[in-house]
Amino acid sequence: MAKLWFKFQRCFRYFRRKPVRFFTLLALYLTAGSLVFLHSGFVGQPAVPQSQASPAAGSPAEGAELPFLGDLHLGRSFRDTGEASSIARRYGPSFKSKETSERAKLGDYGGAWSRALKGRVVREKEKEKEEERAKYIGCYLDDTQSRALRGVSFFDYKKMTVFRCQDNCAERGYLYAGLEFGAECYCGHKIQAANVSEAECDMDCKGERGSVCGGVNRLSVYRLQLAQESARRYGSAVFRGCFRRPNNLSLALPVTAAMPNMSVDKCVDLCTEKEYPLAALAGTACHCGFPTTRFPLHDREDEQLCAQKCSAEEFESCGTPSYFIVYQTQVQDNRCMDRRFLPAKSKKLIALASFPGAGNTWARHLIELATGFYTGSYYFDGSLYNKGFKGERDHWRSGRTICIKTHESGQKEIEAFDAAILLIRNPYKALMAEFNRKYGGHIGFAAHAHWKGKEWPEFVRNYAPWWATHTLDWLKFGKTVLVVHFEDLKQDLFAQLGRMVSLLGVAVREDRLLCVESQKDGNFKRSGLRKLEYDPYTAEMRRTIATYIRMVDSALRSRNLTGVPDAYGPR
Repeated sequence: MAKLWFKFQRCFRYFRRKPVRFFTLLALYLTAGSLVFLHSGFVGQPAVPQSQASPAAGSPAEGAELPFLGDLHLGRSFRDTGEASSIARRYGPSFKSKETSERAKLGDYGGAWSRALKGRVVREKEKEKEEERAKYIGCYLDDTQSRALRGVSFFDYKKMTVFRCQDNCAERGYLYAGLEFGAECYCGHKIQAANVSEAECDMDCKGERGSVCGGVNRLSVYRLQLAQESARRYGSAVFRGCFRRPNNLSLALPVTAAMPNMSVDKCVDLCTEKEYPLAALAGTACHCGFPTTRFPLHDREDEQLCAQKCSAEEFESCGTPSYFIVYQTQVQDNRCMDRRFLPAKSKKLIALASFPGAGNTWARHLIELATGFYTGSYYFDGSLYNKGFKGERDHWRSGRTICIKTHESGQKEIEAFDAAILLIRNPYKALMAEFNRKYGGHIGFAAHAHWKGKEWPEFVRNYAPWWATHTLDWLKFGKTVLVVHFEDLKQDLFAQLGRMVSLLGVAVREDRLLCVESQKDGNFKRSGLRKLEYDPYTAEMRRTIATYIRMVDSALRSRNLTGVPDAYGPR
């Protein structure tokens, strides 16, 4: 041992005196290691004869996926059957039957090589998938007053991609998908605009640099190859009810077609093709149009009055010449979709005030559609901006927005506004909605562990008193306050939204309000499919919240306002 240590010391002293030789040897050692690594990555690739490949698997030229060998670490070979079976699916049964011998041929792939191969395969696969789904047909003019594609639309100013737009339009059965301004997606069954130079579609997609997503008032349009006729059938239409025939039928519903073999899907398909949001069935006649003051869809009749069977479908009702069965098609009513900033700086600051979870974002969506102007915010929420609330980035005092979202309830903050719409919601619903937002995002849900853990009781303890003080403070310090109950807005949107628009100083246009009614949900409606299977409120929580409800109800009534709705619970 002593001799070995002595030899080591002599070697160390030698290289300390000759550092150039030491580093030369070190460089040669590292070079040799790199060559070994590269050799192990390339020599082991399998050479499978074409005759062994399964016909069902196809060849690379036909777009079949190359084998991906897993994210292996350096020096590892196959350890489990999952990796080998993926190769067997690529090359067919004959490969699997010789698994042991072929495994020896494969050698060891380094992790970096595997990841590079995977990245190439994924990119090629995505490109092929896009090409299968859609065919690019050109750049088209688009006008905010008369859209080139008049179906549904959605915006995402952060993550929009070509494939995402195509996927959304194809899912809804549309024939065309168009992208504009790098972040806006429009769908439709026909293009109602002129073709322009490709150079005018010059904006990158916000979520996919290098891909073109239209330009300013220019659409990059794709024809969706996978849109099926069956996808546009009435299964995607919304039943609106039974309604009496309007007095002036030709003005109320301008398109009419006789259909001796009437069925719901035939009428819905006709109105969808004609780009109308309403399909009205009247026995053997199909009528198409918009909701207007001549046909507002407010006074529903007993469905038995429309119970005449369709001539082509035994189990469907097709209405009568006097009472129409009405469906809302998937065509978007664009009469209320144009939005912009105020043309001149507003002299009044109007708040849209609410407790968190009381529907403020939904109310903003309704106000923007009803007025045609963007709403602002006391805060900045990037996710809301990315979904189309363009006023979110403006300073709340900019004067460019029609009203300003706020959850503040201090005297100083309240007195900064000249007027306010105060939105009040059932505290039991509002607390749960805000808890879901806090732990699951705007349209997500809190996890089961959050509801059952300490988070929920602590949240109720802190937020329930705020629900009451928020309303009380706005009633006390607000200069001009219009109280709107969330439940009333849902029940009678036309009347309540009309009140809100009047306070904002904008002329109430009934046709525009009717347009809002047909697309009132917006992008931030939380799905009702994931409801709690139990009541999260304890008896003690309910006693405390009932006290706060009585306080708010009393404050409203003392100001000659309508008290809280009966659904809030006992008072």
